[in-house]
Amino acid sequence: MRSVRTTAAVGCLALALGACGGNAGDDGAVAEQQFVDGKTFTMALGADPGSLDPHFTSLSAAALVDRFMYDSLLYSDPNGNSVAGLAETWEGTTTSAKYVLRKGVTCANGTPLTATLVADNINFVGNPENASTRIGVWVPPGATAKGDDATGTVTVTAAAPAAFLVRTVGGLPIVCDRGMKDRNSLKQAGDGTGMFTLTEAVANDHYTFTRRKEYAWGPGDFKANQPGLPDTVILKVVTNESTAANLLMSKQANAAQIIGPDRQRLQAAKLFERQVEAPLGELWLNHKSGLPGSDEQVRRALVQALDLGELGKVVSSGNGKPATGLVAPGIGPCKQNTVEGNLPGHDVAAAKAALDAAGWTAGAGGARTKDGRKLAIVIALPSSLGSGMQAGVELAQKAWTEVGAEVTVKPVTDAEVGTAIVGGQLAWDAAFLPLGLPLPSGLVPYLSGPSAPQGVNFSGIDNAEYNAAVAEASAIAGTDGCEKWAAAEKAIFARVDLVPFVNSTVPTFGQGAQFEFGDGALVPQSIRMLA
Repeated sequence: MRSVRTTAAVGCLALALGACGGNAGDDGAVAEQQFVDGKTFTMALGADPGSLDPHFTSLSAAALVDRFMYDSLLYSDPNGNSVAGLAETWEGTTTSAKYVLRKGVTCANGTPLTATLVADNINFVGNPENASTRIGVWVPPGATAKGDDATGTVTVTAAAPAAFLVRTVGGLPIVCDRGMKDRNSLKQAGDGTGMFTLTEAVANDHYTFTRRKEYAWGPGDFKANQPGLPDTVILKVVTNESTAANLLMSKQANAAQIIGPDRQRLQAAKLFERQVEAPLGELWLNHKSGLPGSDEQVRRALVQALDLGELGKVVSSGNGKPATGLVAPGIGPCKQNTVEGNLPGHDVAAAKAALDAAGWTAGAGGARTKDGRKLAIVIALPSSLGSGMQAGVELAQKAWTEVGAEVTVKPVTDAEVGTAIVGGQLAWDAAFLPLGLPLPSGLVPYLSGPSAPQGVNFSGIDNAEYNAAVAEASAIAGTDGCEKWAAAEKAIFARVDLVPFVNSTVPTFGQGAQFEFGDGALVPQSIRMLA
């Protein structure tokens, strides 16, 4: 096994969602003397985060809120390189990892961070009995950790080879002792080592944070005395993008992510802007027994009925880029284009023929039935994905109706995604649900293994070729396994298990502040308030 040792990067994390993304656009850069200390930074949040427990959420809104309260062992710079977080040095292989903690790190209540506490976090998430939604994402199932408080060393042992073990475990948000003992206390509060403490939480309205003045262990070589740091942060839930854009233009907000048509007027106003490319158009088809999507021929027919290029333009309001894989470009370590040439093309006649072959017979008016059942498709649509996604779903509804399906749309809130879709409480057949993760290994529990409550394979995918390629890739450290990871993704597309068709170019605009992105979200430590 190859072993890699890395020391803390020199220089501040430069300031590069989801899960990761690169920066775009340096216009708006401001000289340091224009920074102002002690102000309030207000950011529009597109959806309420729901539970704030970082070990039991899969929502990007919750992940963003948690970044203000929690640190991880490692962070990533704009180029995807690991830099120091709570750990100052790290090393590992596919089966083991070792982190040496920085000195002087404290929890929000002032108690020191210990190696034992970090190990407790890893053991909790890695134990399947705890049903953490982060198992397999940050901590491989069955991985265990030991902490040596005298040396500040955390040692992790994987139950099976994990290609990106050092990086994945390094990204786990670390919860302090009180939160580990009382998980319920974390649902609308926090207990971490992060730069801010949560002082007020009003669900569906706002979350207010106060900066910890003693905080000096952020990404890279962050220093507490840097100019322009805000004393207060308010994350205000604003579900309407036009309202969020108006708040920016009127200087009532300092930051907002705008992906719809309002982005054009903000760009015309030359506001500060940072962009990331992130998954947007991902069509999940439910494979569970008894549903139409359990038949590969039906899945193929549904995709052939769609013009994915046109659908991508509609969903992204003309601002997207064709998907090249399940991890967006500039995010993960692997660069292969796994989508091109591996998805069914637009062919309505072939779609109808595939449905015929699958036994779904067209009757009067073209409606299809099989064994007395209608070909009924329920589309689950997260309501926060904007007007473009709504229009895209209507386009898909029309295309599938034209090949004989009876199609209904079921809106779900972001807070319901975890319970209704991932948790299996909603009956659905298709879902437009982007899943943004920085590593191909993080996708594995969503594309294989058990569904809820034992796992998060919410569409019930069972692809032997994918599983075999993953097993091979997982035994190879780092980027040396990228060809195997690419083969795994191609196996998913070959059976039409999951269909990525467009990525968004996601801009976050600033007014009266500047900031940067890393690990797929705004970096709290990068916020600088302007005069």
